[in-house]
Parts: sequence; C-alpha cells; structure tokens
Amino acid sequence: MKSYDLVRLERMLDSDKMLISEESRKAAIRDFRRVAEEYFETNGGFLLTTREGKRGTEVVFTFRIHRVKNFTSLK
Repeated sequence: MKSYDLVRLERMLDSDKMLISEESRKAAIRDFRRVAEEYFETNGGFLLTTREGKRGTEVVFTFRIHRVKNFTSLK
C-alpha cells in the first residue's frame, strides 16, 4: 500500500468512530433534555450535532428556553 492509501484508510476509520447512529442520537437527546429541563423551562426542539474540531470531535447540544430555574439554598 502506498503512503497516501494508508493515510486515507486511517482517516476513514477515524471518521467511522465519530459517526453517531440515529438510535444513539435519540438516546443522548432524551438524556440531555431531561437534565436541561431540571435547570431551564425549555421552548421548542433539541438539537444534537457533532463536528470535527481542532482537538477532536465537538458535540453541541442546542435548545431554546423561556427562563432559567433559580434554586434557593436552605440553610
């Protein structure tokens, strides 16, 4: 194999590791949504995206809110 082919194969294998299946995406959104709704009154849909960043894959979870739920401490 040529050096170029090895680099190409390595990139393909790395990109396969970064792909998220639809089932995994739905499960992650469900879990992140549950946590987000503990802190915020949400408004609308939730979006989970992945993209290649400078230091690895970045995961971005996006949603809109009505307000932040404020917690008071009990002393």
